[in-house]
Amino acid sequence: MLKEERQAFIIKQINLHNKVLSSDLSVKLNVSEDTVRRDLNELAESGKILKVHGGALSKSFHYPFQQIEVYAKEAKKEIAGKVIGMLQDGMTVLVGGGTTMIEVARMIPDSLRSTFFTVSPLVALELAERANLNVILLGGQLSKSSHIISGAQVVNQLNEIKVDLCILGTNSLSVEDGLTDSDWEVVQVKKAMIRSSKRTAIMSIAEKLGSDQNMKVCDLHSIHYLVTDLHPGDSDLKEYARSITVI
Repeated sequence: MLKEERQAFIIKQINLHNKVLSSDLSVKLNVSEDTVRRDLNELAESGKILKVHGGALSKSFHYPFQQIEVYAKEAKKEIAGKVIGMLQDGMTVLVGGGTTMIEVARMIPDSLRSTFFTVSPLVALELAERANLNVILLGGQLSKSSHIISGAQVVNQLNEIKVDLCILGTNSLSVEDGLTDSDWEVVQVKKAMIRSSKRTAIMSIAEKLGSDQNMKVCDLHSIHYLVTDLHPGDSDLKEYARSITVI
């Protein structure tokens, strides 16, 4: 594979999953980690990605309030519009982070009266713009890579609440492996969020469906709703619809 092809693949993976590990890319590309590191260095120097220890991050994910192009923005807006239709006055909602969740927060009507718990300071700032929302930011250690609160403190807080609906973005989702991620701390927080909720909605752009990471959050049957940019009757959603409600 030519260098240009490798780097295009790397950028696509970062756009889809927000974060990539050098070790995972080495396996997928069938090249040495030294080769991957050189590619990441070149992409970082050209301003296309953010290089971190052991891998790289998406710039749009890391700096969502700056004028950086968000990958699949229209698809994420489509998902956000569907999620807004699930929200009702009086609900208690628990939400994660990510660019799709920020789109949801920006679309919430000023008239909605609900309580939102979140592990994302960035999402909390958007939610706080809505006068009738009660916004509670859970506390703990801030992850510099995922921009959410992680660690034992936030997991303990999550264990003490029970909400009507949990809304999460996804790193990867498949029928066989369910919801998966590549960050151990994020996995623990997502597991606790799902346990704290009566119902869970997972948001995913179509391109992430059928993909998997090396750490499991939950099986498909632990999820109640799948919200995508596809029409619910799309053939790509047929297998998912056997287990969960597709929106």
